[in-house]
Amino acid sequence: MRGTRVDLSELEETVRKLGRLTTAMGESVTKSKYNTYLPDGALGSHRFVESTELTSAHRQMKAHIEEIIRVINDAIDDFGTKTKIVHGNYQNAEYEAKNGMNGARSGAGE
Repeated sequence: MRGTRVDLSELEETVRKLGRLTTAMGESVTKSKYNTYLPDGALGSHRFVESTELTSAHRQMKAHIEEIIRVINDAIDDFGTKTKIVHGNYQNAEYEAKNGMNGARSGAGE
């Protein structure tokens, strides 16, 4: 592990970017749920067989898109959480290494 260095500012930037991505995905969730609503009869009366089929296909696709967005959001949240944990761990290790060296120096002079 000697010589390995982690750029904490890059990890911080990744966390910020994930936050922005989560915000943008929130708009997609809202749009997929509420801006794609298709009321019954919007494509014709129930006597029009294709209307029923189209409405059913629309509902299935809407549910599929919502599920895809949920999976993407879960992946972003998971990655963001793990990135924050890794950042914290490296920050702690850096702090301990720095203080360990300082403590060794101050103790050696006594």
